[in-house]
Amino acid sequence: MIELEGVPELIDPVMVAAFEGWNDAGDAASTAVAHLDREWKGEVFAALDAEDYYDFQVNRPTVWLDGGVRKITWPTTRLSVVRVGGEKPRDLVLVRGIEPSMRWRSFCNELLGFAHELGVELVVILGALLGDTPHTRPVPISGTTSDPDLAQRMDLEETKYEGPTGIVGILQEACTHAGVPAVSLWAAVPHYVSQPPNPKATLALLNRLEDLIDVRIPLGELAEDARAWQVGVDQLAAEDSEVAEYVQTLEEARDTAELPEASGEAIAREFERYLRRRDGGQPGQPGGHATADGSDSTAYLRDSPGAGRARPPKAPKPEPETGAESETDRDTDAGTGPGTGPDDGDSPSEE
Repeated sequence: MIELEGVPELIDPVMVAAFEGWNDAGDAASTAVAHLDREWKGEVFAALDAEDYYDFQVNRPTVWLDGGVRKITWPTTRLSVVRVGGEKPRDLVLVRGIEPSMRWRSFCNELLGFAHELGVELVVILGALLGDTPHTRPVPISGTTSDPDLAQRMDLEETKYEGPTGIVGILQEACTHAGVPAVSLWAAVPHYVSQPPNPKATLALLNRLEDLIDVRIPLGELAEDARAWQVGVDQLAAEDSEVAEYVQTLEEARDTAELPEASGEAIAREFERYLRRRDGGQPGQPGGHATADGSDSTAYLRDSPGAGRARPPKAPKPEPETGAESETDRDTDAGTGPGTGPDDGDSPSEE
């Protein structure tokens, strides 16, 4: 039995979760939840028992000194609560942790127990996958759900993904079977520059979350960090003619695929977000990642600072991609635009 004595009664609570690991290319999703926790000064009220879910040879504990006293931090998943103020205040239950090594069904049931006790009305799970998307274009974000009614009501894709999945997909399906409305938001991260951080993908996830749950999220320096990140990748790509040519090929494919849709609704949505911010001001792991086909992948451009750069394979002649499979069918491709979307509870990129 879960007892939450220290948590007050919540207002229209939404659970927002992200997990480091296969579901989190560029650390974009976990960084988004960490940003919410930091900006709204979240207070941790629960942590899952690390012994139950983690292999400590895969996710090792860390030792640190506190006033000369050695202490250990164990890998786990923690829950915190933040209150979003404004005319219509509401509470967010933030779940941030590492993809568990074992007992996934029990892990999901424990999180659902907290959701039930707290009266959570919606679960939003963030993920990021590696995709054939250029860093110079807006980050594709795909929103998927297993609930047909929710898909229609919130303008989401029904997931049709089949293939390997991660904890994002498993948790979404667990929510569906338990009758808890659940949505996955996936960001597509360029596979040739997948090392963290990726503030541009984090920013895109937060913008989509803001629209989905109708809250104003203070973005701090994220916009400037995203611009600096893109400039840095531009410089790295310019140093290698093959990489530059490959990026140009991705740009042409993306632009061709999205040209018919680059109007109306998308432009109006961005303009509305601009007006809201102008008028209201802003309130105060080892291994690869999921890809569009569910396989693991590693970075092409640079594996780590100072490391050598591996060149991407020659890209085939660009062809317009179909948005159906990438947005909803791919656990790893979380793109909103055609050809990059994730789609399962796990999300397009991650499954």
